[in-house]
Amino acid sequence: MRTIVICSGGLDSVTLAHHVMAASELMGLISFDYGQRHKKELAFAVRAAERLGVPHRVIDISHIGAMLRGSALTDKIAVPDGHYAEESMKITVVPNRNAIMLTLAYGVAVAEDADAVAAAFHGGDHFIYPDCRPGFVTAFAAMQKTALEDMAEITLHTPFLNFTKADIVAAGAKLSVPFAETWSCYKGGERHCGRCGTCVERREAFHLAGIQDPTTYDDADFWYAAVQANRQRSA
Repeated sequence: MRTIVICSGGLDSVTLAHHVMAASELMGLISFDYGQRHKKELAFAVRAAERLGVPHRVIDISHIGAMLRGSALTDKIAVPDGHYAEESMKITVVPNRNAIMLTLAYGVAVAEDADAVAAAFHGGDHFIYPDCRPGFVTAFAAMQKTALEDMAEITLHTPFLNFTKADIVAAGAKLSVPFAETWSCYKGGERHCGRCGTCVERREAFHLAGIQDPTTYDDADFWYAAVQANRQRSA
């Protein structure tokens, strides 16, 4: 398939880009400036495109993101520390973000005669992000099939949908993904903080996959206590 990958510059989407490159025809990467509080991740998407030798574009929807208030990713709200699956992490949900991004990506895919749009949704997202769950993927694909009837047939490619984060790390290692050249942290400092939900999830994933984590964290040990605390709450 001729595929366009939505790439944030994070571990999941960069691994997805390498996966698509190995399995089909990677037409290019699309990133979005949705008014996120830091743009650091976008620089890592640029690097990924350069390594893979494919076009990259950033679609500016920051004027839309400015209206999607109430998220720690777009508003002046503190990013919480702790495990990714904790209730407190719901403050990082940006309303309808993925539906908006996918709709735009589908439009680009039609214009460029692509066969598929790929997104790196995975099982670890299902706890708190409704627009990453299988039900959303199925419904969105059906909606787009109707929206593009008699115009184009675009597949929503989500190969990691039922993967854990550790599964993605394992898959990326087999593809020689340079994990150090990806960015996950929601706080956007000089280094990964090691304490926010996505840092904890990242650190835990490498541990579970049995693969050395090349990431430099400000607090490299916090993840273990956060994981244990979440297990106790879930018990």
